[in-house]
Amino acid sequence: MKRIAKTSTGASNSLDAPQRNVNGAHRFFYVFAPSKPMLLSAFKHVSLVCLILLFVLSSCNTKPKIGFLMDSLEIERWNKDKALFEQKVNELGGIPYVEVAESDPAKQLEQAKKLLDEDIDVLVVVPVDSEKAGEIVKLAHKHYVPVISYDRLIKDCNLDYYVSTDNIHIGELQADYLTKISPKGNYVLISGPTSDYNAYLLHLGWMNVLQPLIDKGDVNVVLDEFSEFWLPDEAYRILSQYLKDKNEVDAIICGNDVLASGAIAALKEHQKEGTVLLAGQDADLQAVRNIVAGNQTITIYKPIEMLAYAAANAAIKISDGEAPSNMHLTVNNGKRLVPAILLEASVVNSQNIKMTVIQEGYIGEQEIFN
Repeated sequence: MKRIAKTSTGASNSLDAPQRNVNGAHRFFYVFAPSKPMLLSAFKHVSLVCLILLFVLSSCNTKPKIGFLMDSLEIERWNKDKALFEQKVNELGGIPYVEVAESDPAKQLEQAKKLLDEDIDVLVVVPVDSEKAGEIVKLAHKHYVPVISYDRLIKDCNLDYYVSTDNIHIGELQADYLTKISPKGNYVLISGPTSDYNAYLLHLGWMNVLQPLIDKGDVNVVLDEFSEFWLPDEAYRILSQYLKDKNEVDAIICGNDVLASGAIAALKEHQKEGTVLLAGQDADLQAVRNIVAGNQTITIYKPIEMLAYAAANAAIKISDGEAPSNMHLTVNNGKRLVPAILLEASVVNSQNIKMTVIQEGYIGEQEIFN
């Protein structure tokens, strides 16, 4: 620090030659002149503080990125799942990243890599293949990203969470409804693809109800097949082949409404539509119309909005470092007991359409009856 003498005219001089002002007094001023090292040190400290503030502010404004890997949108209900999940994630302050694999497990794995490279916080998966999707879980864990299995259980891996409906109970609902109408007779069972673990769970539910009746000799399962895909052509092919040689069928239980629609097509070719009990699930619009027309007995309504909200809410909480709520159950996926939310489904028949899918806002009344 230098001491500087300043005259009344504003001129400055070194203190070695002090000047007098108009009153004859010396005026002294102290001017701070920092050294270069001191300037550099101060700059570094200010820069560090600015960086910390920038990081904190940016962290506060970062929205959680939620990845959603889907199998296909070919079936009507999955378009609703997609729209509702995206809506719920946005409402909860997150950003949804959706990829659709078109029923290709290899493509779904590549899509998982893509989302993980985009630094998603949580990954929600509708697996194309329940076993192959275990590779997606392993890959996600390498990136420290937790995985929620949506609707379909991912098998034989360290899956983090599972959000679905109780698919065994859905199978029981289907079989119980038909056997109450026809406690004796010939039953046809058309399941979904073996790559979807839900197909096994539904079949297990069917057999929980049917096996005691089979043991009594009241029910005869004349056809029991798993399809290759969730497509109407699959059920059409399976049932048509059977009906070519035999007409002995009183009731048909299908893994979903899409398969049920294929069964209806086969029944129509053999002039049997409306005469055979038929159960599907998913409450697709066409299935509800088929119920009204008398060609399908029941479908099963899954609370899709609740399902999408439960998955979205769990994903957001996990991204915030919180444990998801309401996961009071566990499901064995072959490797571990996975914390799960299992929602209840309900039967839709010709008598309660207005009290179920219409009242819930799932399908509009005009869509069904016009």
